[in-house]
Amino acid sequence: MDTAPRTVKANGITLAYRTWGPEDAPAVLLLHSRGTDGADWTPIAERLASGARPRRVYAPDLRGHGSSDWPGAGAGSDTYADDPKTYAYESMRDDIRAFATALGIDRTDVVGHSLGGAVAYLLAQQTPDLVRRLVLEDVPAPIPLDPPRPPAERPDGELPFDWAMIRATDEQRNAPDPVWWDHMGRITMPTLLIGGGSHSLIPQDQIAVLAELIPGARLVTIDAGHLVHETRPEEFLAVVEAFLAE
Repeated sequence: MDTAPRTVKANGITLAYRTWGPEDAPAVLLLHSRGTDGADWTPIAERLASGARPRRVYAPDLRGHGSSDWPGAGAGSDTYADDPKTYAYESMRDDIRAFATALGIDRTDVVGHSLGGAVAYLLAQQTPDLVRRLVLEDVPAPIPLDPPRPPAERPDGELPFDWAMIRATDEQRNAPDPVWWDHMGRITMPTLLIGGGSHSLIPQDQIAVLAELIPGARLVTIDAGHLVHETRPEEFLAVVEAFLAE
């Protein structure tokens, strides 16, 4: 199985990605959480690619992560260039839309975790024809944080992501665009939300609110904490594979 990282130009930057499974199989796109990269999905991707209904799996590194471009001011900086769009969630959404176009993916299931889940629901809002089914793993509703999250302090040493991305995404997490909330009704494809339960750092009532905002969405709780697919992979896969097979 070919899982060596590849690259593609999309939305004006270079995105790294990994892929698994038969080229002619139905596509599924996996979007990782903040601070990780596409390799985080490897055990899940391998199973989806080789299961009873094999899938062509794509797992890109979001901008500012892993081997994709870091278009901010750099890994050692607390700022992120002059353009507030550098690490905006919407820019990541546009990257993924362009990624799909560049690879000839015109219809795909999308699974997103945390930050990747927010990117996924923004993609589903704007490009519903691209997304066949949507899975959101432990993703909060776009509700402003009260109190706001304070500025994070950069840890010492090299990081596998651009620290400027942390500062920028914290700002949007503190004050998400109200349009994100207003456009949840545009997500009309079948949608599954997976909450991490009482041990998660994400307030589970926010995930329940999100499930109510998305028409016909289902909510399943797996009491595994925030990293559901990592902590309880078998339960996660059972729920996701059944949903995607419908």
